[in-house]
Amino acid sequence: MTSSPLRRRLLKAAAAAWPAAVLPRLALAQERRFDPQPGAWRSFELTTRVDVPEARGTTRLWLPLPDLETDWQRPLDNSWSGNASSARVVADPARGVRMLHAEFAAGGPAPSLVLTSRLQTRDRAVDWNRRAAPAEDPALLRAQLAPTELLPTDGIVKKTALEATKGARTELDKVRGIYEWVVANAHREPKVRGCGNGDIRTMLETGNLGGKCADLNAIFVGLCRAAGIPARDVYGLRLAPSAFGYKELGANPANLKGAQHCRAEAYLAGLGWVAMDPADVLKVMRQETAEWIRDPAHPVVAPVKAGLFGRWEGNWVGFNTAHDITLPNQSAKGTLPFLMYPNGENAEGRFDELSPDSFRYTISARELTA
Repeated sequence: MTSSPLRRRLLKAAAAAWPAAVLPRLALAQERRFDPQPGAWRSFELTTRVDVPEARGTTRLWLPLPDLETDWQRPLDNSWSGNASSARVVADPARGVRMLHAEFAAGGPAPSLVLTSRLQTRDRAVDWNRRAAPAEDPALLRAQLAPTELLPTDGIVKKTALEATKGARTELDKVRGIYEWVVANAHREPKVRGCGNGDIRTMLETGNLGGKCADLNAIFVGLCRAAGIPARDVYGLRLAPSAFGYKELGANPANLKGAQHCRAEAYLAGLGWVAMDPADVLKVMRQETAEWIRDPAHPVVAPVKAGLFGRWEGNWVGFNTAHDITLPNQSAKGTLPFLMYPNGENAEGRFDELSPDSFRYTISARELTA
C-alpha cells in the first residue's frame, strides 16, 4: 500500500517537529534541584586515624579540629587515644586556630593516634529580607579585610576587583559581581594537588585561573577584600553524600580521603556572614557530568550557582577560617597557607599532608541517630 502525497507531507512535518517537542523534555530530564534550607540538626562522629609507618626520631602530629560554633554548626566534644608521649589541644599563637598536637618520643613504637570528634551540622541559608543581624566585632571585620601571604589586596587583585564590581552600587551588588566574575572566568582544574594553595596573585598575573577550592574561593575572598568587603575562607571537610543527588557535592563517609573542601563567606551589613561557594559551582561544571559544562545556565549547573550564593548544604564541617598558620612546636620554619589536612614531621622532615597513603592517615564519619 502506498501513501498519498498528503499523508507523506503530514509525516514529514511531524518528523521535523519532533526535535522541538522532545528537546524541552530532555532538558527537563537534566534539570536538578539544589535548595538547602535550615532545618533539623544532623549529628556526626568524625574519626581521624594516623599510623606513621615507623618511628624516626621525635614525631609530631597536628590534626585540625571542627572548631567553629555558629548557627549552622555545633562542636560537641573531642577525644583521642594512641601511644603518644603527650597529646593536647593547642592554638596557633597568631591566629588562634585550635588543633590537636601529639608528640611521640624517639625510640618508641611506630606512632599511632586516633582523634574522634562529635559535632552537629545543618543546612544554611541567608534570609535576604533580614536587616537586623547582630553587629560583628569591628576588629574581626578589619582582620577579614587585611591581606595575607598568598592573598594580597593591591596590584592586580585590586585592579580585578574594580573590574568585577564596575557599576555596582551596594555591597551586595559588589559581592554578586565578584561571584559572577569568578564563575565566568575561573575553572576547576582536577590535576591540581589537594585543594590548591590559594596563590591568587600568581593566578591573576599569569591568567591561569584553573585550580581547586582553596584557589578558586581564595580568588573570591581576595577580590571581596580588595573591594572593601570583609570576607574569609572557611576550611573544612565533606562528611556525607549530597541530599540533592550531586555526586561532586558530597562524599563517602566511610572513606573521606580527598574530601577536604574550602568554602567562603562575605560579610554584609544587616545580614551578617553570608555563605558563598563559587568553587563548587565550577566543580559541578567540570566534573558532575562526563563532559565539561561551559555554560553556568545549563540546567545541571544553574540550581547550584543560584543556591551557593547565600546557602550551604549541611553535609560538611568547618574547621577554621584562618590563613598563615604556625604549627606550635614545629621544627620547620614558616607558615601553612591554611590548616585543613593532618600535618606531621619527624627527624627526616615534614610529612606530605596531601599523601594520606604514605603519611598513613584515614578519615571517616558516621552519622548518629537519636
